[in-house]
Amino acid sequence: MDPSPEKPGVSATRTPLPSQRAQGLLSALLVDASPIDLRLVGRTLLHAALVGVGAGVVAVVFFAAIEVLDRFFLSGLAGYRALRAAGESFFGEHGMGSFRPWLLMILPALGGLASGLLTRLAPECRGGGGDAMIEAFHHHGGLIRRRVVWVKALASALTLGTGGAGGREGPTMQIGAAFGSFVAGTLKVSARERRLLMIAGVAAGMSAIFRTPLGAALLATEVLYRDDVESDALVPALLASVLSYSVFISVFGEATLFAHAPRYPFVPAHLPLYALLAIFVALCAIVFLKVMAFVKRTSARLPVPDWARPGVGGLALGLVAVPLLLLLAGRHVVPDGQGIGVLGGGYGAAQVAITGASWLPEGWQAVELLVALAAIKILAASLTIGTGGSAGDFAPSLAIGGLVGGAFGRIAALSIGDPRIDPGAFALVGMGTFYGGVAHVPLGSLVMVCELAGSYDLLVPLMLAEGIAFVALRDRSLYSAQVPTQRDSPAHPPGVLDVLGSLKVADVMIAGRPYVQFALATPVPEVLRLASDTGWQDVFPVLDGEGKMAGVITSDVVRLLATERDLEPLTLAADAMQPPVTVRPDDDLRKATEVLLAQGVREVPVVDEAGRIVGFLDESEVGRAYLDATAREERAA
Repeated sequence: MDPSPEKPGVSATRTPLPSQRAQGLLSALLVDASPIDLRLVGRTLLHAALVGVGAGVVAVVFFAAIEVLDRFFLSGLAGYRALRAAGESFFGEHGMGSFRPWLLMILPALGGLASGLLTRLAPECRGGGGDAMIEAFHHHGGLIRRRVVWVKALASALTLGTGGAGGREGPTMQIGAAFGSFVAGTLKVSARERRLLMIAGVAAGMSAIFRTPLGAALLATEVLYRDDVESDALVPALLASVLSYSVFISVFGEATLFAHAPRYPFVPAHLPLYALLAIFVALCAIVFLKVMAFVKRTSARLPVPDWARPGVGGLALGLVAVPLLLLLAGRHVVPDGQGIGVLGGGYGAAQVAITGASWLPEGWQAVELLVALAAIKILAASLTIGTGGSAGDFAPSLAIGGLVGGAFGRIAALSIGDPRIDPGAFALVGMGTFYGGVAHVPLGSLVMVCELAGSYDLLVPLMLAEGIAFVALRDRSLYSAQVPTQRDSPAHPPGVLDVLGSLKVADVMIAGRPYVQFALATPVPEVLRLASDTGWQDVFPVLDGEGKMAGVITSDVVRLLATERDLEPLTLAADAMQPPVTVRPDDDLRKATEVLLAQGVREVPVVDEAGRIVGFLDESEVGRAYLDATAREERAA
């Protein structure tokens, strides 16, 4: 039946159906990102490849510089023989000078002072580098000054080459990130691409120095957040990681960092032990964070310039570490000058915890030595990094975790007497659990430990221990610049639903506008007549005898009634209505938008607690409120 010609207002009020308009406008509004541009993806991957190759070359130079300085100062001048992991020997044997404990005692101070002077050119290079990198990602658009590449590399080489108790990997986070930012600036890409290339640089630097391509890529995307990952950066990070790894092993060869047992059989009965290890590691991690925080506070109060504080920390390190090193070395029959992991990254000590050593005593004496080394390493790393020394916190974290795990494994073996317990397995699990917990990177650290050992035998125990430590250390972090999720990062503008969730219906509803309403007994001819007289309503309230909403008639139903003229004498508003669709003034616009979309209407009545209509919320007002809110945020930024 054709629409009635007498009712043009009903049949031709809006050409598109209201439901189509509501769905169209709000659905368009809720599209938070444009479709993927494959040309953009391809360009980003090409740029990530450039970052990977370049960061690999920088990592080779950086690593070689540390080795040269280490051999000159520590081995040549001080006669200090560093204890190394199995995969750290790249240059073969070299000549040793006479052991000079007095010189070894002051070398970290001289290196720290030189590093501090150098970082006057770029103060953001002080400390481990991880926090500065994360801060740049979230708050500076991924921009890192170009000078950071060489300032951080030289400052870290001076710190580590003179015995600073930190690692190489932390600085490579910042160096790689700075190189990625440099490439982005040279190619003049967008802020979003710059951040992606920055993360690709982080992955590339870590992958090269650690020789863990997959773990480095995962860690680079995890370390920015406490409870989230930067998923968009994963593929560029993987590509850059693979290429930097390839560059590095082309120069230094392919080898895992740690030697280990041929196999670590999975024993389900040992899972409770790994769970207990995770709790023990979490407690030790809390001690590490507290000591580090105490040193930072104390250092900040020193009456010396910022650049001189790493020298003070180096002096304190020498005065504390060298006598303890000599005491432990003599007690455990280690040759004079033989380092036992106190200075430097400490991977040699972690290697001893994994595989043992000819000089490591048996039984409870081994436990005593490993615990002592872990405690000294906590203090030594805090004195270096906490005073602003340019050295990483990654290596000390792994070393401390390995020592704690190795001690725990030996305690378990001695107490239980189960020959299937391998302390080396507990040392490796302790390594991943410690750093994964304090840095909130459970997946990245899990994979990295498996790659470091060249074995995935410990995957299940690592998963269990990482999960427990992640929960236990929820409110603590090695990196204060981390934010909880992408929604908390300025790098990610809030999505539409986030913006709407911050606004209330009362802020944008239309109040005081005359509107059409029906009683339950209103006949259909009257419904059609009144509906045709309004030019803005899509939803017509139907009120009961007390003036409260009993239901609504939508304009779609009005159209249908207009075509079925035979039903007019027999139908009332009560017969044509559907259940009431309303929102409250204190509802947020996110909830109201979901109501509009679910019902397919352009506006919805707003009712008070008594159920009486106080206004209408229109889709156009929702869109206007969103645009106004985002404009304010852009101006504020």
